[in-house]
Amino acid sequence: MEQQQTKQTAARRTFLWMPKLDLYVVREFMIPFSVLLFAFTLLFLIGDVFNDVDKFIEKDTGTGLAIRYFMMKMPGNLLFVMPITVLLSCMYTLANMGRRLEITAMRASGISLFRCSVPIFVIAFLVMLVNFWFSEAIVPNCTMETTRIMRSIGEDDDDNTYRKNKSVQYQTADNMRSWMFGNFTEDNTQFNVRLKFFREEKAPDGSIQRVQDRVLNAKKAEYIAGKGWKFYECSEKTVLQENGLFNLPKQHDELFVSSKDIPETPDMIETAITNPEMLSSIEIYQFLEQNPDLPKPIRALYQTYLYRHLAFPWACFLCAFLALPLAAKNQRSGIFTSIMSAVGVIVAYQVISDVFIMLGKSGQLPPVIAGLLPTVVFAAYGIILARKSG
Repeated sequence: MEQQQTKQTAARRTFLWMPKLDLYVVREFMIPFSVLLFAFTLLFLIGDVFNDVDKFIEKDTGTGLAIRYFMMKMPGNLLFVMPITVLLSCMYTLANMGRRLEITAMRASGISLFRCSVPIFVIAFLVMLVNFWFSEAIVPNCTMETTRIMRSIGEDDDDNTYRKNKSVQYQTADNMRSWMFGNFTEDNTQFNVRLKFFREEKAPDGSIQRVQDRVLNAKKAEYIAGKGWKFYECSEKTVLQENGLFNLPKQHDELFVSSKDIPETPDMIETAITNPEMLSSIEIYQFLEQNPDLPKPIRALYQTYLYRHLAFPWACFLCAFLALPLAAKNQRSGIFTSIMSAVGVIVAYQVISDVFIMLGKSGQLPPVIAGLLPTVVFAAYGIILARKSG
């Protein structure tokens, strides 16, 4: 009877708030976490400086613009630094506590390794929220700003991931309209616009073909939210259905076309011409909702990145659960072995995730599997091992 009461007391104590123990674990974790976060951020910053500083020196742009550029690069670096920092810090903390026999003392007191690590799990969850906030609200804008700075000093973006204030082509998902912007801007007013309308008609062999129907050329086009587009100094040409030749162009000082005929918006076009990696999950979701007729390969590409954006921040939380069994396994081997195991795990996770993303982008895997499966599998593996290690 007395032994049963002792077990019940230990179990009850295990799941209650223990200020001294929990605050001690938090302190032991936050010290390496802060040091590693600063060190990794500094290393990434030094790498960026070595890679790009010569461009600013050659263009003689001034110190202010260069500082702004490197500051805008830091949030993107932090996005990838946080998971490995959580993993290494957790491994170091638990391995260090094991080396000092503190984990053995906790277990002898009826406190499992899993319960001992709860404060670390809480911190990892908070870091995951910060990581998600960075990926949604900060990193896309900062990435666009760095690209804009590079363009301002005459450095072209080879990937054409962000093309504001430059010539832009945009084809609608249903292939019924084709836009050409001589100067695509950030607001609702565009310049040197060419818009082609197409229609479908039946060919002599019975197939359906797309033919040109109308062309608008305007010096300026303004989007009026919820209403449509107004074209200024516009030339309109229509095609005769009999012979496919253009009629004589009609000149319009102003020509309004409603949203029913042209549903595209500047935001929609901007999203479409931007690399999905530079978009937030909300922007990708809105783009998919606004374009239900996207070709299957393009829809798969955007969906893969959407699931990837949603899954990647969980890597911070996942790393804490993976660190627990690895640290327990390597208690006798020392901190160095634990750290090497941690690096191997995070590298394996990153490689597998990248392979799945590549397969999802190419259409060889369903987007939901390509974007979510690696994180789900590693999370389940880590949680199971963490429970066994406790």
